[in-house]
Amino acid sequence: MPASSETLAAAKADFDRDGYAVIRGFQTTDEVQQLEEEISRYVRDILPHQPSDAAFYEDKSHPETLFRLSCLQDFSSYFAQIPKQERFVDLSAMLLKDTVVSKGIQLFGKAPRVGNETPSHQDGYYFTLEPNEALTVWLPLDRTDEENGSICYVPGSHKRGLLPHGRGDTFGFSQGLLDYTDEDRATEVTIVADPGDLIVHHSLTIHRADPNRSDRRRWAIGLVYYAGRAKVDTAAREARDRVTKEEWEAAGKV
Repeated sequence: MPASSETLAAAKADFDRDGYAVIRGFQTTDEVQQLEEEISRYVRDILPHQPSDAAFYEDKSHPETLFRLSCLQDFSSYFAQIPKQERFVDLSAMLLKDTVVSKGIQLFGKAPRVGNETPSHQDGYYFTLEPNEALTVWLPLDRTDEENGSICYVPGSHKRGLLPHGRGDTFGFSQGLLDYTDEDRATEVTIVADPGDLIVHHSLTIHRADPNRSDRRRWAIGLVYYAGRAKVDTAAREARDRVTKEEWEAAGKV
């Protein structure tokens, strides 16, 4: 569903000021349903033939604890075309004030009662960019609220630059902010969203999410776009990814 010029202008103002924006009703009910159906087909027909690190589980022996499907664009023509859609590309280009490069599409999940917390972090730590100009588009497939692990943002934190991160205990987020202050927690904003809504945040915006304490699933599709002016520090990226993968394999999570 095309967003109006007024809606896009408001999203741009929010993104520039706060480092994140929410656009309600960006996708139709039919579009959300098709995403659900394609994920089910992917898990049933495609995932069994992919590398072990294409999917991550809270408990690998229990498929219902799935919390991430990585690089969907590499294994599915359906998911490969989503990041190329003009509405996502144009929105990202407007927000970053540059041409953009799609860096893939993933599923992020929190299973009922077992979905872990997402520690406070900046996506830019993982992106290893210079300058660190990128964003993540987040499309909820379930209602997300305080009970099942909504995203919590620290408004304006994208203006603070890349902050120190250190090793944590949460699988899938090996690095988190070393100093998430009381002031950060006091000013954070929890985003309640419904299927069809769109949430977008800058790569330097501090965010986190509580564990899923409910009996409801919390799934969302994530799209990442880098600004055309951003360049990857390839050596740093490869070294970090190698260590992370070794840790995941040792923990039996992939």
